[in-house]
Amino acid sequence: MSPPELEVVEYTDPLCPWAWGSEPVFRRLRTALDGRVSWRRVFCILFDADDDPPPDPAAETAWYARYVEDITAHTRAPRAARLGRVAASSWPASLVAKAAQRQGGDVADRVLRRLRESVFVLGEPADTVELALAAAADVPGLDPARLSVDAACAEVLRQVRADHAEARRPVPEVRSVRGGSPHPGAAKETGGGHRYALPTLLVRTPAQYRAVPGWRPFEEYAEAVAELAPGLAPARVRPTPAQALERYRSLTEPERWMLAEGPWPPAQAVRVDTGNGPLWLHPDEAAVHPAARRGPSSTR
Repeated sequence: MSPPELEVVEYTDPLCPWAWGSEPVFRRLRTALDGRVSWRRVFCILFDADDDPPPDPAAETAWYARYVEDITAHTRAPRAARLGRVAASSWPASLVAKAAQRQGGDVADRVLRRLRESVFVLGEPADTVELALAAAADVPGLDPARLSVDAACAEVLRQVRADHAEARRPVPEVRSVRGGSPHPGAAKETGGGHRYALPTLLVRTPAQYRAVPGWRPFEEYAEAVAELAPGLAPARVRPTPAQALERYRSLTEPERWMLAEGPWPPAQAVRVDTGNGPLWLHPDEAAVHPAARRGPSSTR
């Protein structure tokens, strides 16, 4: 008997620090399930258009930089050496990330990655359409002119508005969440109700679902998949460092431990230092990546 049809819904935001810290696990899970499930991203809009502007932007930025530093102490994800400002809005990055999906999964993944790196590596969040398009401009395989047109079209706006609404209809199980995680992922209260905490994965078949909210180990996601579709249990995929860098183009320290197996770094890997550790780039990625172009790096 074939396993039931499985969908993984990822509730996320391009500028969310917990979502950034979950990328090692999510990359491993996507790789292990590649071609066997439907994986859909819902952009939840962490920084919304109706949020009040801070009365003291400098103080708000200093507070948020400490907040991100506290999160990265748990996730070990890179953080920018200096945060220029708190993002004014998640809408532009979400529109660009959604528009990139029209150019295929690999391009969409790389565009979203650049949008995340704009704030957590460069310290300058892609919180305008111009900045979001610039962050993605040199992604290999991307048609930047098409991305610009698609990001401004009515259908992409409709899709992101639908994401915004879907994120504010969380399943009951995430209204109250307990657990040992520093970010267990209980739904957040909003002016009109609740929205999913970021990130949250909803693993579902036509008949049932499992919600895995917050920052969790790989095993909890794998268990949710196995419960609903035992025949789709995530396979162990651990390429060599060179293969991992070729596939992902950009790897954090937690990612290289989770996604590769063997002596590190691979030949020609380009190291870019951040506020708390290196980001590793494929040489072709380093040739066009804004972090490698503007900051000191070393090749090993």
